[in-house]
Amino acid sequence: MSTATASMQECIQNCQECRTTCADMLTSHCLVEGGDHVGQSHVKLMLDCIAACNACVDFMSRNSDHHSLYCRACAEICKACAESCEKVGGMDKCVECCRKCEQSCSSMAA
Repeated sequence: MSTATASMQECIQNCQECRTTCADMLTSHCLVEGGDHVGQSHVKLMLDCIAACNACVDFMSRNSDHHSLYCRACAEICKACAESCEKVGGMDKCVECCRKCEQSCSSMAA
């Protein structure tokens, strides 16, 4: 990762934090809360967010020429996930990390 820029390293960290937080919130919060927290569209968005963050970490970690494509998609997915988490409520930690990841991925997609 020595070839990664400081902004890329920050984005990798944000993606790692986002995927970990979303996975933890999904299993330890959403599954316990039930209701809207386990609604199909919400759960699918959370799983998409986790997968997108994983892909971004992978592409950026090896400094792929195509990382910007994945970062663009990840930013869009993180935004949608944050909105869904905000809507179901009680998921401030998830909303915060998704928004942070969205911002850093957007800057890496440019």
